[in-house]
Amino acid sequence: MPPLPLPPLSPPLSTRRALVAGGAGLLALAALPVRAAPSSSAAAAATTTPSPPEVWPQMLAVPGGVARLSLGPAARRPVALENDIPLLVTGDPIEWTAIVGIPLAAAPGSRHIVVRAAGERERRLDYPVASKRYSEQRLKVAPGTVDLSSTDQARYERERIHLNQVMATFTEPAPGIAMQDLRMRVPVPGRRSSSFGLRRVFNGQARNPHSGMDIAAATGVPVTAPLPGRVLDTGDYFFNGGTVWLDHGAGLLTMYCHLSAMDCRPGDLLATGDRLGAVGATGRVTGPHLHWSVLLNRAMVDPALFL
Repeated sequence: MPPLPLPPLSPPLSTRRALVAGGAGLLALAALPVRAAPSSSAAAAATTTPSPPEVWPQMLAVPGGVARLSLGPAARRPVALENDIPLLVTGDPIEWTAIVGIPLAAAPGSRHIVVRAAGERERRLDYPVASKRYSEQRLKVAPGTVDLSSTDQARYERERIHLNQVMATFTEPAPGIAMQDLRMRVPVPGRRSSSFGLRRVFNGQARNPHSGMDIAAATGVPVTAPLPGRVLDTGDYFFNGGTVWLDHGAGLLTMYCHLSAMDCRPGDLLATGDRLGAVGATGRVTGPHLHWSVLLNRAMVDPALFL
């Protein structure tokens, strides 16, 4: 499938070497000198510089972005957490890296993770988050999808509880996925009609920022898996319509919404490029398209960083 052309994620900045671990698998830990977390103003500026293009996801330490933090060498994979939520750790005994999803609601400034390694004291790593201004989009939709009836509100609350449980999933990677190579394929060909992070205003009422990427395509166009994964959840939801969730392991999930068909069931294992459904206009939409979200340690992040 040809890749979806994407505009630059940010103005060109000086390049920065990413902290990338080679080797296999998601396992590890031990002891050599550990690099200190960046704390200077130069380090703060570097967080807005994407990693070299051979590294995915690209580093962009802003709300809705991704931070890559060196954990140093260790014989076995360290455990890394942010606010008690486990993080994706990739690499090998020479170099481990925590890949951290930064929530859209995160305030610019300093954040930190906790690292636990066998035989070592728990340690804290600080990292800076730069500010980012997202655009605003105003949409007209049916009034009943903004001001919900009591019946629709009750349905939404039930679905929200269920989806919170889905988003808390943390499992081992699905067979066939190498956590060092998280470059994703675009799940459907088409024009990007709405970008991640847009502040959504429906019928004049502000709502949560856009938590994914919208790709315009005709109803029935196949939607395929961007990475190997296990089908975690499928359903027909009030806002999202026909929806499929894929679990790629270690807290990395992807979501596909407004589908006209769902061609998989929970538990199915999909390879990159396998069909999971078809584009549609179900749920709250203004026309057929795919809404695609990427979730990392329970934070919605910009899918473009994985392309």
